[in-house]
Amino acid sequence: MAKNNEKNNKMSLEEAGKKGGNTTARNHDQEFYEEIGQKGGKTTAKNHDQEFYEDIGQKGGETTAKNHDQEFYEEIGQKGGKTTAKNHDQEFYEDIGQKGGEARSRQRKNNRNS
Repeated sequence: MAKNNEKNNKMSLEEAGKKGGNTTARNHDQEFYEEIGQKGGKTTAKNHDQEFYEDIGQKGGETTAKNHDQEFYEEIGQKGGKTTAKNHDQEFYEDIGQKGGEARSRQRKNNRNS
């Protein structure tokens, strides 16, 4: 971490940022962070197009793949599956199964016609 400049007793930008972040964390609750996150998300969506999201998604995916192994993906897949099962009923699974089957059928048909 950068040291204070002893001659003029000023703190570095890094020190000021850390001090401000710690103060904000002490003075605000989760709701505050959710609100500013939503505002930031809406602003970002207004200012960027689909290509922006595709680029950052691809970069994030590549970084995650570099940093994690198969066990990581198995674990998060199981967690996601359990959460999905808890939040949805049989009709949900029937609907997505039907949609998947129809998409696969279209894909096979397009491959035969190519």
